[in-house]
Amino acid sequence: MTPFKVDTPYTPAGDQPKAIKQLVDSIKSGNKYNTLLGVTGSGKTYTMAKVIEALQMPTLIMTHNKTLAAQIYSEFRGFFPDNHVEYFISYYDYYQPEAYIPRQDLFIEKDSSINSELERLRLSTTASLLSFDDIVCVASVSANYGLGNPIEYKQNVQRLEVGQEYSQRALLLKLVEMGYKRNDKFFDRADFRVNGDVIDIFPAYYEDEYVRIEFFGDDVESITKHEYLTNNKTESLKDFILYSVNPFIVSQDRLAKAIKMIEEELEERLAYFKENDKFVEYQRLKQRVEFDLEMLESTGMCKGIENYARLLTDKKEGETPYSLIDYFEAMNRPYLLIVDESHVSLSQFRGMYAGDRSRKTVLVDYGFRLPSALDNRPLMFDEFINKKAHYLFVSATPSELEIDMSATVAEQIIRPTGLLDPIIEIIDSTYQVERLHDEIKKVVARNERVLVTVLTKKMAEELSTYYNDLGLKVKYMHSEIDAIERNQIIRQLRLGQFDVLIGINLLREGLDIPEASLVAILDADKEGFLRSKTSLVQTMGRAARNSNGKVLLFAKKMTDSMRFAIETTQNRRKIQEEFNQLHNITPKTTVRRLDEDLKMEEYDTTALKINRLTKMPASERQKLVAELNKQMSKAAKDLNFEEAIRLRDEIEKIKQL
Repeated sequence: MTPFKVDTPYTPAGDQPKAIKQLVDSIKSGNKYNTLLGVTGSGKTYTMAKVIEALQMPTLIMTHNKTLAAQIYSEFRGFFPDNHVEYFISYYDYYQPEAYIPRQDLFIEKDSSINSELERLRLSTTASLLSFDDIVCVASVSANYGLGNPIEYKQNVQRLEVGQEYSQRALLLKLVEMGYKRNDKFFDRADFRVNGDVIDIFPAYYEDEYVRIEFFGDDVESITKHEYLTNNKTESLKDFILYSVNPFIVSQDRLAKAIKMIEEELEERLAYFKENDKFVEYQRLKQRVEFDLEMLESTGMCKGIENYARLLTDKKEGETPYSLIDYFEAMNRPYLLIVDESHVSLSQFRGMYAGDRSRKTVLVDYGFRLPSALDNRPLMFDEFINKKAHYLFVSATPSELEIDMSATVAEQIIRPTGLLDPIIEIIDSTYQVERLHDEIKKVVARNERVLVTVLTKKMAEELSTYYNDLGLKVKYMHSEIDAIERNQIIRQLRLGQFDVLIGINLLREGLDIPEASLVAILDADKEGFLRSKTSLVQTMGRAARNSNGKVLLFAKKMTDSMRFAIETTQNRRKIQEEFNQLHNITPKTTVRRLDEDLKMEEYDTTALKINRLTKMPASERQKLVAELNKQMSKAAKDLNFEEAIRLRDEIEKIKQL
């Protein structure tokens, strides 16, 4: 095993050393659940990396969305350049699950667009987990979904050694059984080609290399790696292990047993429909499953093979399906499972099962799927939380669930930058619009920015218009504004092209604007999702990147959520001030460069195109869509999901014309 070693010039500062020691000591003592409570800007990701380094455990980091997962993956590749840092998210650029709406008699066929690069990264993850010990895998919620049996996947491999005697014909048959296709003309990932005694294999999880096996008779004479584009040899190997192209691919014996079980279940289900005079459902199921059986018998695969996962993995009805976490457990050593932004992620994990079950129950009842399809599902929350891992929950606002479960709650209150939590002021909301106007003018005079959060889209738009009429430079942002405009608005705010941004809950979802020194929360006493304890603390945190950070709460009464958020913030600020005085630290505003990917020139060009769209011939619009699709695919391949989403929204606008 290659030891985990964090490669960075930084050393732990602020509360990081204390938090790292607390968490490491607790986990080494055998405590299963622990929490890192780290305020905004305290370097929680760096702390996570140092904990991994100290524990020397394989680690799975899970979070609730792809964009955040991509950011964490990028950071950890920098932290651990000599270790295997993997990335496991849904490989769909677009995914519409199959569904049936009985009241409309409408069946929606499964529709998806698979991103080949993300598929490769997923396969790279499963292969690496069965080959190496020094794994840090960053994953989204897809890690909770059903996957193939890791033991079966590991057994269904092909190992080749130089000097080994092996029949070429047997090897070619084995490659086909593992899901590889012979392609002598257009050699690509998951293909193999044959030229005399030379067999080239492009593993499904390799990026730009293929493996060449050279035989002398039935003896393996050499194994070499070659660059895909130039065919230049890059490495000579003594042996090589090849994994299947899909975790659901099983051995021929296992497949034959699964096919028999599918046939038996089909017979039982058809008998049920016949007894209950459900002839439409009878015909639907018979036609679909018999076609799938033909495909499985002839190719070993079929469309929607995941719906037969329980039978392929030999699980019992209702038994916990295999998931990515089982690949960590197959390593037979202690491992760490970090849940980032746990206050959101755990809630999302909890809700996954019910929605999936509801949709599939309708499909089963109306003859579109066998009952065993219900076991192709995400993990239930109890199944997830009771795995063998050591759990580390990470959040600035952990919920009571994490706190109650955890043996240790390590607080990371002191920021390495010395920045303090913002000052909080409560103002009567009777004249909140007028009072806020006066406060905004003070901030604008210092060349700083203001974030305002309201409760409705209409309020955001009307307040923006009102302040603009009074001479302020204001824009609003809410969910109806697409990705391209949101990115443009945030960049313009940071550049100082306007001074005030008004939004709804978007203001608490990861906005990192160091130039903003004032956060104003209108109608702060309206209890609900947008004014809950978590929402208020997260929103207040938007002012914690600036040394002049201040929060205005406009309210007529003190709610429990307000009281909690105020006390939490004030207690943290007191601790931070005492630390700064003791160590003679002067807080300095965070300096963060503008995102180079968000160039105004690109937006201007796009805007001009959009303005001309209605006058553009249909053929030209089609060319534009084709070009944008290429750009979207490239952005997704480069893991630049914000750019991919922006391009997707733009394509949809054009298609609506």
